[in-house]
Amino acid sequence: MLRPGRIAWLFVFLVIQAVAMLAIPTLSAEIIDNGVATGNIDYILKYGGIMVAVAVAGFIGSILNVYFASTESQRVGAKLRNPLFDKILNFSNEEIDKFGTSTLMTRTTSDVLQIQQALVMILRFMILDPLRIIVAATLAFTREPRLAVVFVIIVPVLIVSIIFILRKVNPLFRSLQIKTDRLNRVFREGLTGIRVIRAFNREDYEEERFAEANEDYAQTATSAQTYMALTNPLMILLTSATSILIIWFGAQYVSIGEMEVGNLVAFTSYSTNILMGIMMLSNIITMIPRMQVAVERILQVLDEPNEIVDKERPATLDLDADEVELEFDHVDFSYPGTSKLALEDIDFSVKDGEKLAVIGGTGTGKSTLANLIIRLYDIDSGSIEINGIDIRNMSQENLRNAIGFATQDARLFSGTIRENLTYGNEEASDEELWHALEVAQGADFVSELPEGLGARVEQGGDNFSGGQRQRLSIARALVTDARILVFDDSFSALDFKTDADLREALEPETTDKAVIIIAQRISTVIDADEILVLEGGKLVGKGTHEELKENNEVYQEILESQMKGEDI
Repeated sequence: MLRPGRIAWLFVFLVIQAVAMLAIPTLSAEIIDNGVATGNIDYILKYGGIMVAVAVAGFIGSILNVYFASTESQRVGAKLRNPLFDKILNFSNEEIDKFGTSTLMTRTTSDVLQIQQALVMILRFMILDPLRIIVAATLAFTREPRLAVVFVIIVPVLIVSIIFILRKVNPLFRSLQIKTDRLNRVFREGLTGIRVIRAFNREDYEEERFAEANEDYAQTATSAQTYMALTNPLMILLTSATSILIIWFGAQYVSIGEMEVGNLVAFTSYSTNILMGIMMLSNIITMIPRMQVAVERILQVLDEPNEIVDKERPATLDLDADEVELEFDHVDFSYPGTSKLALEDIDFSVKDGEKLAVIGGTGTGKSTLANLIIRLYDIDSGSIEINGIDIRNMSQENLRNAIGFATQDARLFSGTIRENLTYGNEEASDEELWHALEVAQGADFVSELPEGLGARVEQGGDNFSGGQRQRLSIARALVTDARILVFDDSFSALDFKTDADLREALEPETTDKAVIIIAQRISTVIDADEILVLEGGKLVGKGTHEELKENNEVYQEILESQMKGEDI
């Protein structure tokens, strides 16, 4: 993901920065020994000017080094997030459940950030510091090999200390990523379930639950940072000890005339460069395990094989065909990891101009059936066909363009009402939006809003009631002008009158569409051309309201429980 041309320039500026950093001590030594010691002002001005020029070049190189490293690391982060988001969008429900929402969010945000932070340090110092250490050590040994004994004492102590710290912090940093997932999960559950929490007075429990996750994270982070905090005082201690030893031995050599003062100053500067280089490399090394964990977690998502994929040469469904027919042909389906069938031997068909209803108790497979229509899962056996084409043989985009879907939870997105209604048809005009709202019985409350279609929708539509969200969701499905409309229990929050008015308004709008209404209320499905009765994932009844009322025991039980024995 890195651009070779920009990395080449980065390397050039790193070399300039390194040369400048190491040339300054050499020039200082020359000025002290040949200018200051002899009182040669011209020599001091000449080499002082060269020193200023080198310092300016190093300053510019450092700025450009930071610029290229920062922009490249940010670019890599952006290029990682895009495929991650695309991959997650193409996950089936099974794959999303396998990872979990909280960890997918963490991997797309926190893990990518870890990679960016490590990458910018690697680009800035992983080349610079080894270069600085090697060249500084060479210059130091060349100038005064007798003082090299100081490095024999100090460097092993530094390296052993760094290894000890790394062995302690690396496992801690690895576990931090997992604990970040847990913290995000608890926090997200608390936010999304806040109404339930308040309704059951469980604030104290949730606070304790979050505090436990937070404390666990904080303790691990504190332990890791405590070890890391040792590096700075350790560096100060060793740098000071090095300077003391160098000056101690160097001063003795200077006093007897075996060393020049300039060489002593230069050697001290070289030793600082060597120690600082080792220290910066140790900091980078501590970031690499965190980066490695982040990369592994991201690759787990990117390398996860999609369960639902398009054929290499998919069949094409004609969205403008004169007729449309959806058919379930003896469909069996079980959720991953379970042996029990969630749906068994489901067989029916619905054509344009027809209204098919599906009814049953909770957990009978109604929403599962809806998810199979838009291929959020693949079936175990049988087939689901539209106009004779198995939906597994057409592209997912082509399939979903043929279907207008109103979900059970009426999920809305932050933005405006207009943006939500045009979600499946960006070219829809305001007139079409108002017409869809009138059919969905939502025009009245939208028109009362000061901004109308431009009214703000908060995340999840939380600034609207359940019934309003459902009507907006139904209108959004109608705006798509799809040939197959699926309403997955999307009338459940409507009162009986609004439900009846909506179904009546739908009639003239669906003469060329196949309509599937999934519901739990008898009143919602009573006027359907055919009603499917599900129990335990099996189709236990099929017919009109009157036929099922007379002949189907399960339907009679539902009717009895809802109408208390009275007819509608």
